[in-house]
Amino acid sequence: MGFYENRILPALIDKGCGGPPVMRQREKLVPRASGRVLEVGMGSGLNLDLYDPQKVELVWGLEPSEGMRRKAEERVSQARVNVELIDLPGEEIPLEDNSADTIVLTFTLCTIPDFKVALEQMRRVLKPDGQMLFCEHGLASDPSTQKWQKRINPVWKKIAGGCNLNRDIPACLENSGFQIRELETMYLPNTPRIAAFNYWGEAIIR
Repeated sequence: MGFYENRILPALIDKGCGGPPVMRQREKLVPRASGRVLEVGMGSGLNLDLYDPQKVELVWGLEPSEGMRRKAEERVSQARVNVELIDLPGEEIPLEDNSADTIVLTFTLCTIPDFKVALEQMRRVLKPDGQMLFCEHGLASDPSTQKWQKRINPVWKKIAGGCNLNRDIPACLENSGFQIRELETMYLPNTPRIAAFNYWGEAIIR
């Protein structure tokens, strides 16, 4: 990775994904995690303080970026739950089948290059009675914003660490063998509209 990806981008993502509107979304979901948790794309560890230590046994934090793992070091050291960092991408989850009680996906699915393979891996490691908690931005609900998302996406990906503005998150999950049990959507306030449409909820294995 170059200087931008390893030094500049982690700080930008930490700030952008840690602002008040985004943290309010995280707070709706992360405390619901329980058991052995796989957090895919742990980033700078913004979720760590939100896990309930009375409910969570262990958090596997999957994060391929050296810069993001470095950014997460202080939060990992102060976490109230046990954290095991894994230096691999979502397409390469090194866990046994049916080993996670909860999968947490927060503002991650947009950046995974081969999200279909990654979701297949998540389905493999999630227990049959487990839960996936997701909070993602993606394809907007109105055609005018969708048009701008499609137009800007190629440039946005280059400057935002591979982030895609216009992935249809519910379709990604459902086409990969998950059943969405809860789903809510809204435009996040104080956020550029092209990146503001948020999906959050819970999915299970179909």
